[in-house]
Amino acid sequence: MTKKQSWNWLNETSGKEREMALVTSKEMLLKAQREGYAVGAFNAENMEMVQAIIEAAEEEKAPVMIQTTPSTIAYASVNLYRDMVQAEANKASVPVVMHLDHGDSYELCEAAMKAKYTSVMIDGSKLPFEENVTLTKKVVDATKGMDVCVEAELGTIGGKEDSHEVLDKDALYTNPQQAKELVDRTKIQSLAVAIGTAHGFYEGEPKLDFERLVEIAEVVDIPLVLHGASGVPDEAVKRSIGLGICKVNYATELRVAYTKGVRSILSTDEKVYDPKKYGVAGKAEVKALVKEKIRVCGSNGRA
Repeated sequence: MTKKQSWNWLNETSGKEREMALVTSKEMLLKAQREGYAVGAFNAENMEMVQAIIEAAEEEKAPVMIQTTPSTIAYASVNLYRDMVQAEANKASVPVVMHLDHGDSYELCEAAMKAKYTSVMIDGSKLPFEENVTLTKKVVDATKGMDVCVEAELGTIGGKEDSHEVLDKDALYTNPQQAKELVDRTKIQSLAVAIGTAHGFYEGEPKLDFERLVEIAEVVDIPLVLHGASGVPDEAVKRSIGLGICKVNYATELRVAYTKGVRSILSTDEKVYDPKKYGVAGKAEVKALVKEKIRVCGSNGRA
């Protein structure tokens, strides 16, 4: 192959990749709702974590969502993360969603949509109910004519997510009737509910309000989302899925896994200086964890 032919091949391949699109979460979550499993949604902080998540999904033949939070985006940008995920998704045979997790403003959701994220979360849970409805509806209205789904949140998840911290005593559970009203008035595609989970790790074992989840599922017909699953016992996650959860978010555990892999190299070899050496170790830990959580969600073999 000549140099010119090589460049022609590269350009043709790149063109084909650009034609392949990330998918939205709508049909992915509706299928999970119909068939009684959940889609694993995993927060990625860097290239290695993106690769690990998609490789794990590919090997498990599972649909998957990759998420970035406001602090992650501040570290790089919506365009950089979206392009990394797109590049890896192009090589996969499983459906991949690019999702903004805990979008804390209309402007951030708009930036993610312009960067061609296929799903965004507007988190108005800290606001009074009417303000949450107004902000959420504004984001939903902005998606008209676009292939983007919107997730909202009602009730407050305890713990810390980026710079927002909720003390346990201030954590508010989701009110089922308000959940129905929020869904009816905004036309969102999925709803994150507060039933006792927390962001970060737990002090002691979390006690989830499964009765509340049943009440919410009885009046809300769209897919429900469980945030703060890191540290929640697998059996509790499975029970939540059986009661209506269709998407489960994992973040903190993935960060810990990546750091564990990197530390295993740096702590045993003081002479290592190549980031690829410890990046591979971090990636392997994340990949193993994602495969495990995909099986907990029951999404393996569902792609």
